[in-house]
Amino acid sequence: MIRRLHGLHGELMFHQSGGCCDGSSPMCYPAGEFRTGSSDVLLGRLAVEGVAEPVGFWMSADQFARWRHTHLTVDVVPGRGGGFSLEAPEGVRFLIRSRLLTDEECRALGETED
Repeated sequence: MIRRLHGLHGELMFHQSGGCCDGSSPMCYPAGEFRTGSSDVLLGRLAVEGVAEPVGFWMSADQFARWRHTHLTVDVVPGRGGGFSLEAPEGVRFLIRSRLLTDEECRALGETED
C-alpha cells in the first residue's frame, strides 16, 4: 500500500496522534503536508522496498510518553477509516499493532524502569 500511495502522491509521512476512535489511527500524508512541531517525536523512518525515500513516522509527544515501552508495527487492513489519511479511498486503513518491549529490548534502548 505504501508503494502504491507513493506512486500516486510522492514522498510520504505518517503521524500518530492521541485522539480517540479513528483519531488514534496512524495517518498517512504527503511528506510535509502535516506540519510537525516541538510537540511531535520522530520515531523513525520506514524503509519500504521500491520506495527511494524512507517514510517518516511521527507521534505526538504525549502519546509517545504512554507508548515508549512498546514495539509498534504499522499494518494495513481492509475497511475504511476516517480522517484524511491517503489510503482511505483504497478501501483499506492503516492501524498500529503493539506489544510491550521485552526487558532485553528496553536495556538495548537504554530504558530503565521508572
